[in-house]
Amino acid sequence: MKVLVAGGTGFIGTNLCAELHDRGHEVTALSRTPEGNDLPAGVETAMGDVGAYDSIADTVASHDAVVNLVSLSPLYEPRGDLSHEDVHLRGTENLVRAAEAGDVDRFVQMSGLGADPKGETAFLRAKGKAEEVVRESDLAWTIFRPSVVFGDGGEFVEFTKVLTTPYVTGLPGGGETRFQPIWVGDVVPMLADALAGDDHVGRIYEIGGPHIVTLADVTELAYEAEGKSVTIVPIPMALAKLGLTAAEPLPFVPFGPDQARSLTVDNTVVDNDVTAFDRAEAELTTLRSYLGIEPRPVGEQRQSV
Repeated sequence: MKVLVAGGTGFIGTNLCAELHDRGHEVTALSRTPEGNDLPAGVETAMGDVGAYDSIADTVASHDAVVNLVSLSPLYEPRGDLSHEDVHLRGTENLVRAAEAGDVDRFVQMSGLGADPKGETAFLRAKGKAEEVVRESDLAWTIFRPSVVFGDGGEFVEFTKVLTTPYVTGLPGGGETRFQPIWVGDVVPMLADALAGDDHVGRIYEIGGPHIVTLADVTELAYEAEGKSVTIVPIPMALAKLGLTAAEPLPFVPFGPDQARSLTVDNTVVDNDVTAFDRAEAELTTLRSYLGIEPRPVGEQRQSV
């Protein structure tokens, strides 16, 4: 199968391209700047911007399947001229239009937990609208809604260190927002499996890792992996929203009110659809093991004030 991975030079994209290539597919990574990537030999590259239909139409039409991984991070406030609607909604509209015109057989869309046209944040609203575009298309589609994805090259752990400091740090709401982080090495085989056969066509999968952790837990783990401790100081959520809103215009502050709003919404699954890919939660890689940290003794509590 000839597979085009839009966003193929990104964090998840490079891993997926390698997985698909290992499975014997002909793989092309589509990117605005495909040079200087970490793709394995044998994976082709193509230059194109999903925001500009004419730059991607011919490339899309020459493939059997498209996987859309193009995304702006929900963890940081978009900078420059691009918005979540530009990238997630209009980018998806262009890819779907090109795939329909080019008689592409399969379309896999990477969305996110909580995606909803009426969601709490611009990211979730744009992802929700993009899902509607995919579902209303004539394509044989599959949609994934993962919790945060971690791994080498990922930003989740680094995000917590940008947001905090070692030893003593403040966190909005005490860092009690819950996540169910899933390792990129567990995600990409599921994405690849979705292209095989018809069992996954027309399905939406919500997937998460084996453990639910809070932002405070992740902060502790990030510093523990560096041999440092941290004490969490709770910051009232209303104060955090006010501060991030006031700081939004400052170019050196990567957060805004949307990031504060996102911390009021848990990022966990109700039913973990990893089982649809013959995987059990207990088989998945934990964030703690990925970071090389020994399990915490039973009954040990985090430090907070």
